[in-house]
Amino acid sequence: MTPYGSHRRDVRPRELPIRPLHVKAHKESKSRSRVGLKSSSKQKTTIFSTLGSEKSLSDCKKEQQWKPAYSSVTPVCFPSPLTDKAIGKESMPQTPPFSAMFDSSGYNRNLYQSAEDSCGGLYYHDNNLLSGSLEALIQHLVPNVDYYPDRTYIFTFLLSSRLFMHPYELMGKVCHLCVEHQRLSDPDGDKNQMRKIAPKILQLLTEWTETFPYDFRDERMMRNLKDLAHRIASGEEQTYRKNVQQMMQCLIRKLAALSQYEEVLAKISSTSTDRLTVLKTKPQSIQRDIITVCSDPYTLAQQLTHIELERLNYIGPEEFVQAFVQKDPLDNDKSCFSERKKTRNLEAYVEWFNRLSYLVATEICMPVKKKHRARMIEYFIDVARECFNIGNFNSLMAIISGMNMSPVSRLKKTWAKVKTAKFDILEHQMDPSSNFYNYRTALRGAAQRSLTAHSSREKIVIPFFSLLIKDIYFLNEGCANRLPNGHVNFEKFWELAKQVSEFMTWKQVECPFERDRKILQYLLTVPVFSEDALYLASYESEGPENHIEKDRWKSLRSSLLGRV
Repeated sequence: MTPYGSHRRDVRPRELPIRPLHVKAHKESKSRSRVGLKSSSKQKTTIFSTLGSEKSLSDCKKEQQWKPAYSSVTPVCFPSPLTDKAIGKESMPQTPPFSAMFDSSGYNRNLYQSAEDSCGGLYYHDNNLLSGSLEALIQHLVPNVDYYPDRTYIFTFLLSSRLFMHPYELMGKVCHLCVEHQRLSDPDGDKNQMRKIAPKILQLLTEWTETFPYDFRDERMMRNLKDLAHRIASGEEQTYRKNVQQMMQCLIRKLAALSQYEEVLAKISSTSTDRLTVLKTKPQSIQRDIITVCSDPYTLAQQLTHIELERLNYIGPEEFVQAFVQKDPLDNDKSCFSERKKTRNLEAYVEWFNRLSYLVATEICMPVKKKHRARMIEYFIDVARECFNIGNFNSLMAIISGMNMSPVSRLKKTWAKVKTAKFDILEHQMDPSSNFYNYRTALRGAAQRSLTAHSSREKIVIPFFSLLIKDIYFLNEGCANRLPNGHVNFEKFWELAKQVSEFMTWKQVECPFERDRKILQYLLTVPVFSEDALYLASYESEGPENHIEKDRWKSLRSSLLGRV
C-alpha cells in the first residue's frame, strides 16, 4: 500500500517532454465553457490512506554511525554562506537541492540520523516519520554535536508548524533549546563542543532565513535571530562572525526587495481605472490597443512570462499554508490566529490572472469593426499558443478564460471570421474534464523538460496557479492536522511539502527574455472594462439576441452611459 492516497484518484500520465503545438489539427466543435474561473464545491475528500501500524522510536533500528544514506553518491550542497573552507565541508551534512528533496516514499529517517535519538514521542512506519508530539518535532529540528536534521525535515516542519504556532513562538523555542542544551550561555563551556555545534546552528538559521525570509518581518523573530546569532558570533572563530554577517545582509536584502515590490503593486492598484470611465472622459487616450503596442504575439508571450516569473518569485512557500490556517483546537491563544493569515503576494498573483483575463476580453470587445475583433482573437490565440510552448500555463489559461467570458463568446458573427483550429487545440489542452488530465500531462512534460534543460528557456514551468492552490486546498482539507492522540499528522505534511517544494524550484527560474518596458507598462497599467462594461461593449458590437439581453442592454446603457 502506498503511504499516500489509497483513496485518491491518482493521475499518472506518461512523462514526455513538452512539445510545441502544431497549427494543423482536426476541426473540433467550438467549446464555450468558461474554463478555470469557477471553483469547485468544497467537498471534503479523504486523500490519505489509514496510517499503518505505528511503532515507537525505541523500536526503530538505531543507526550505528551518523552518515548520509547516499554517501556513495556525489553529494550536492545546499548553497549558503557556510560553504567556506574555514568551516569545512566535512563538518556539515551535504543536503540535496529542492528538486531532489522529496522522493516517492517521503522522508527517510536514515538520512543524517544520529547514533542515538535525543527525544521520544516520534512514530515511524517503514522508516518514514508519520507523527509526533509538537514538542518532540521541535526538538527533532534542533541540531546537536552528532546530529543535523535532514533538509526535507527542516523545510517540511518550518512550512507546517505555522498551523500550530506562530513562527516567532517556534523561533523562541528553538533559541531556548540551542542556548540551554548546547551550553551557548556558558562562556567557560567546552570550546571544542562549541566549534562543532555552532556551524550547525548557524546552518539551520541560514536555511530558515533563505527559505522563509518573510517570517523575519516580525520584530520578535528578528530579535530572537539576532540574539542567537550574536551568541554564535561572539566566539573566537572569525568565520562565524563573517557568516552571521552574510546571513543577516542576505535577509535584509530580501526583505527590502519585498517592500519595494509591495510599493510597486500598491502604486499600480491606486492608479487603476475602469476603461469605460477613460472612454467617456478622454477618448483620444485609448486609441492604442495591444497590437499597436506589440504587434508580435511571440514577444507578448515573452513579456507575459516576465510578469509571471516576477510575481511567482515573491510568493513565499508559507503563503500556501497560511491561506488555509484555521484555529488549532489545542491552542488557547486567539491573538495570533489572524496574524498567521498573511497571503498578500499569493493574492496579488491571483489578481494578476483575473486582470489578464479581463484585459483579453476588453481588447476583443473594444474594436468597432468585426474584422478587427476577429484579428484580435487570432492574435491572442497565437499569444496563448506561444505561452504553451514556453511552459507559461498560467497566462495561457488566463487568455483562454478571457476568450471564454460570455461577452466575448456571444460574438457569433465575429467568431465566424476566426480560424479556430488552433484555439480548439488550446482548449483541448486545458480541458477541465478528468481533473484537467490533459493539462497535468503537459505540466509533467514541462517539468521533465526543465530537469534536463540545456537552456534557461527550457527551465520555465509556470503552473496554472488557481488549480495548484485548489490541489493544496483539498490536500489540506482531506486529512486532519492532528491524530486522535493529539500528535501532529506528519504524513500529511510530507505530501504538502512535496507539492510546495516543486513550486519553489519553478519560481527560482530567471526569465531569459529581454524586457520591454513599454509592453510591460501597458500590460500592468492599461485600464480594462468591468464585467458590466464588457457586456455593454459586446451588445454595442453585436446586438442583443433575445428579450433578456435586450433588457440588460437598455439597463446598462442607462446606468453606464446615461442613455435611454
